This record gives sequence, C-alpha cells and structure tokens, in this order.
Amino acid sequence: MIKRSEVRQAQQRAAQMLAQAGIVLTPEEQQSIEVAELGLGELEKTGLELVVYINTDRYCAKELVLFPRQTCPEHRHPPVAGQSGKMETFRCRWGKVWLCVEGDPTPNRKARPPAGSEDYYTVFREIELNPGDQYTIAQDTLHWFQAGDEGAIVSEFSSTSRDETDVFTDPRIERIPNIVED
Repeated sequence: MIKRSEVRQAQQRAAQMLAQAGIVLTPEEQQSIEVAELGLGELEKTGLELVVYINTDRYCAKELVLFPRQTCPEHRHPPVAGQSGKMETFRCRWGKVWLCVEGDPTPNRKARPPAGSEDYYTVFREIELNPGDQYTIAQDTLHWFQAGDEGAIVSEFSSTSRDETDVFTDPRIERIPNIVED
C-alpha cells in the first residue's frame, strides 16, 4: 500500500531523472508515471517507476526508472491464454543497471538482493548495462535488476506487456499498486 502523496513524490523524482537524462515527457506522461511499489512498503529498496509509451497486442515500449540501488525483484513473464510470454530488450539510457538472469552465477556480483528478501532471489548471472548497452531476455526467463548508486533509466522494448500476469518469486509481491488517499 502506498499513499497518494508518496506516489506524487516518486513521480516527480522520476520525471526529474528522465529530464536530467534528456528524455522529454509530455505533462500527461509525467502525471501518468506508474509507481510500482509492489506492496512491500519499501519503494526506495524494492520497486520501480514506469512510463508506458505504447502497449498493444503486438508490442510495447516503456521507460523504467530506478532510484539509487532500487531493485525490481525476481520475476518471469509466462505464456498467457495460449500466447507467448513477454520477450523484452533492455537498453540502458542513463546510469548503471545490473541485470541478473538464469545461468552460471557471476562471481563478485555487484547487485545484491534487498535485505530481508534474499530467500526470494535465485538467479545470479549478472549482466552490467551502461548507457548504450542492451540485453534481450527470452520469454518465461527468471530475471531481476538493480540500479547502481546514481539510479538508472532503462528503455524497454518488448512484445505485449501483461504486468498483472507476471510471476514473482516472492509471494508477498502485489504487482498492481494499491494507492490510498491521504
């Protein structure tokens, strides 16, 4: 659960980061930045902010904003109703992001699961993305990602996004925000 005032603050902060990176948003896009708090009550550690440019039955384009060391927790995009799961390409635009995927664990990883949630992270092959770097994640592949010390902005290009059907390793996570008025 997150308060409306906290959503507004996170939206403003994400909009400032996007502007700093030279990514221009319309006023409507700024107001519609999604704050994915994920129901854990720890947005600074776990969650992300999203700008969805387009999401159709064929493709999707988004900006993912991560505050410093903020983590999008481990999840996968499974097939839904006979359709393939989401395949996505992440392209780092600003900052640094560490993407962890299935495969042999990377020694001396930089990304660390948030304290208290370590049991819900199982994949540790780390790919470091700096501005201009990109990586494509196949459908139904476990993955998680974390921003570096300054935060990060990642452009996502994917097949159709069905966020409400994402499967998170941590059963406490609620993908659709529960916003309360204050």
